Amino acid sequence: MKNKSVFYCTECGNELSKWAGQCPACKKWNTVVEATESMKKASSLKGGSQRPLKKSERHTLSQVDSEDERRTDTGISELNRVLGGGIVKGSLVLVGGDPGIGKSTLLLQMCRELAERGSSVLYVSGEESLRQIKLRADRIGQFCDRLMLISETDLDSIVENIYEMKPDTVIIDSIQTMCRADVDSAAGSISQVRETTQTLLRIAKEEEISIFIIGHVTKEGTVAGPRMLEHMVDTVLYFEGDSNSLFRVLRGVKNRFGSTNEIGVFEMCKNGLREVLNPSEHLLCGMPENEPGSVVTAVMEGTRPMLAEVQALVCQTSFNMPRRTAAGTDYNRMNLLMAVMEKRMGLRFSSCDAYINVAGGMKIIDPSLDLSIVTALYSGYKNVPLAEKTIVFGEVGLTGEVRAVSQAAARVNEACKLGYKNCIMPKTSLDIIKSEGGNYSINLIGIRNICELSSSGLF
Repeated sequence: MKNKSVFYCTECGNELSKWAGQCPACKKWNTVVEATESMKKASSLKGGSQRPLKKSERHTLSQVDSEDERRTDTGISELNRVLGGGIVKGSLVLVGGDPGIGKSTLLLQMCRELAERGSSVLYVSGEESLRQIKLRADRIGQFCDRLMLISETDLDSIVENIYEMKPDTVIIDSIQTMCRADVDSAAGSISQVRETTQTLLRIAKEEEISIFIIGHVTKEGTVAGPRMLEHMVDTVLYFEGDSNSLFRVLRGVKNRFGSTNEIGVFEMCKNGLREVLNPSEHLLCGMPENEPGSVVTAVMEGTRPMLAEVQALVCQTSFNMPRRTAAGTDYNRMNLLMAVMEKRMGLRFSSCDAYINVAGGMKIIDPSLDLSIVTALYSGYKNVPLAEKTIVFGEVGLTGEVRAVSQAAARVNEACKLGYKNCIMPKTSLDIIKSEGGNYSINLIGIRNICELSSSGLF
């Protein structure tokens, strides 16, 4: 008997009776794929028991233990920060990133630290042979015998090894190479990725084994496979950064056990990834002195204040349409701020090319970056440098007003630690700091409008 085909959207999981170019639920184009209904029923039956729960197995909310989840220290403080304090027992973590960014290296280093702390770890690789893993491990350091390696792509065989070994942590590298024999499609397909992840999720919850899965990313920067993959897992981490740059940023975009605002900063070295405990110092290394268009800003990444350099280059254009380029920040935000400066400050950017760059390869989305971009553009346009040891932060509105930002005191403290003497900030944030009675060894200058930049006395 021929299996009946069903169709579903890879973005939202919506099921359809026939193929369509656009999903009626999420309105995405070319995301509807075909799957056999018999395969889907078989996988759903294997996903859990169909029997009704006994009365002793049902609990009210007050009967559930509300103690904090037990967390395992990974031995990497930056990774602990992003995970929310460590690995939660029975969690399923998805790690994505560009090829060669360091995903496998980071997790292999984590395996080394976990094994040295007495945890049993199983590393499953579907992309590399055991010899290749050994060569990479030799560059990282000495490993103990609590780390077990498997080079396998058959999920049934991997599951048998997990049940036999009962490890504390399992690494799957990568999810796109794994396949189930009962799923009639090639490895890496939508069906295989979904069903494989569902099986690993069930094992993680039933056996309380922490599982990390590595996922390839598409050209849009998202994890390849159905969008529901990110909904199935407990935590989604993205490893960002240019593969040609030394710095890597580990960012959490979903975390059921912690904040999604934290980031971890790493530096790629010959023996693996090294933690960057003071990113501000590294990001400002090699900064030019007394150069027009160079401004230091203070941004918040979760609970961590960071200082970064914003550079602006403004020059006369030889084309009918001036060029605009933004690296490390939003291009549309840059255009908006330039329009505000033309309207409120009377600067003629329409005849100038303008380029904005956040040095160090960082991508910053903090709204407090606005005032530093405005200051850098003003400095580059006037060809006048900003005073030495000055930081700038604040959000800019369409009328040119400088609005308050969160955690202004933490930003100022970070600037004081690195020896900065002046700080241009929103006047409302300055009033809040003064009301709290803070004592800082830095000259605080509060402004209400970007027009007050020229009269700040620091140009």
